[in-house]
Amino acid sequence: MSDKTRRLHPVRRGGFTIIELLIVIGIILAIGGLVLVNVVGASEKADKSLTLAQVQAFDRALEQFKVEMKRYPSEEEGLVVLWNREELEDEDDSSKWGGPYLKEGNPNDTWGNEWIYRNPSEVEGVAYDIVSIGPDKEEGTDDDISSNDGRVGSDGQPMDDFSDFSPSGS
Repeated sequence: MSDKTRRLHPVRRGGFTIIELLIVIGIILAIGGLVLVNVVGASEKADKSLTLAQVQAFDRALEQFKVEMKRYPSEEEGLVVLWNREELEDEDDSSKWGGPYLKEGNPNDTWGNEWIYRNPSEVEGVAYDIVSIGPDKEEGTDDDISSNDGRVGSDGQPMDDFSDFSPSGS
């Protein structure tokens, strides 16, 4: 074949056009976005579940502390007395302390915030509060997790009132 024939019949390359490449990149970005949204959502859910489990562990440890010490830790002692005897306010209590009540001391929640422990509780009829201020690091917002979340209604009152189940409904 001569040079003239080759020029008349140019060889087509089997490549992609710019439009095809943009479509493929768009599809890859869309899939990546969906994966990212699902991973971030799962991560946030896992962090919240872990924090709830930590609150439950504190609840159990506080109940063990109360059985042995005949009281809950004071607000000044805080949750630290559940794993550190040295934090007890009264030296006489050291002989009664049967801890550690938690395997590991955990002064911070999942997001690195210090746990808030209140004794007495801000909720009537509840002995103490344990609060994680959540990922936004601000107390009093919707993402806060409290030991009283399952114990109080939307009006902030304890849910130990069984009037809804009484025969008269009162």
